[in-house]
Amino acid sequence: MANEKQQSGSMFNSLTAGSKIVGNITADSDYRIDGLIEGELNCTGKVVIGEAGRVKGNVTCQNAEIMGLMDGKIICHQQLSLRASGKIQGDVKTKTLIVEPGAMFNGTCSMGAAPTLEGKKQ
Repeated sequence: MANEKQQSGSMFNSLTAGSKIVGNITADSDYRIDGLIEGELNCTGKVVIGEAGRVKGNVTCQNAEIMGLMDGKIICHQQLSLRASGKIQGDVKTKTLIVEPGAMFNGTCSMGAAPTLEGKKQ
């Protein structure tokens, strides 16, 4: 039983409110941000930016939910949800984009299958 592999979504990383990271982050599981990240975040899972969360830099992930501030480029290989309290200032590349009323988005958006930073399809 102890050797069983964890199911996706059962493990995640979290940066709590009042915390700040300056630098690059690589995560193999979901990542929730309620603090501040200045740098790049590469995540193989879902990235959630909470209402108090801020990211100043580039993010690459499978899925994302933005309720706070994203200032930079974001590459989301599947679905990006921009909630009513969320703000994106920068470029977005994603397969699917959901924007709730009240959300703010200032930048460009490119949609298609499996986006990459270089604009090549995988």
